[in-house]
Amino acid sequence: MSRALLIVVSGPAGSGKTTLCSSLTGACPQGIRRVITCTTRAPRPGEVDGVDYHFLTRESFEQQVAAGVFLEHAHVHGNLYGPRAADVAAHLGAGFDALLNVDVQGAATIRAKGAADPRLAAALVTVFIRVSDRTELRRRLTGRGTDPADEIDRRVAAAEEELRHAGSYQHVIESGSREADFAALLAIYHAEKARRP
Repeated sequence: MSRALLIVVSGPAGSGKTTLCSSLTGACPQGIRRVITCTTRAPRPGEVDGVDYHFLTRESFEQQVAAGVFLEHAHVHGNLYGPRAADVAAHLGAGFDALLNVDVQGAATIRAKGAADPRLAAALVTVFIRVSDRTELRRRLTGRGTDPADEIDRRVAAAEEELRHAGSYQHVIESGSREADFAALLAIYHAEKARRP
């Protein structure tokens, strides 16, 4: 685990973090494994259980919370989300870098656990994707075509709170184009790998 990284990527809905994470694992298929998060939300069109998320019933999710299964878990936009600790440990234990796409609550929980676990702290790399322009964020959310107007309003409002947490991350990417954001994330990854013995 000493050389493997746990890369935690956060950002408001519409920041492009899911696309960035997919691009990073695609660019580094021999070294990075995405940790598939569990959620109680319904699958969006085209999403596949066990590939995009592990889609769970609320009852099943809550049972796993009670059993201490999750590395962290959070209530986000009316649904529950959380990665299983065993999934993260399996990737790191096999020598792969583990990539997590989590909200600011989840990242805070992982940082707190890192403060009590030197091995986790040594592996942890946190990255926040910041979209400072509210109009641009709304345009991105609307362009996805997956959420009704009231949900978009809620996500834009939530983004303002999430942006306040950017300073808690080791790295902040000011979101521009997908290509520029990916180049920045890839540069962070290579720099962090070079820092490890």
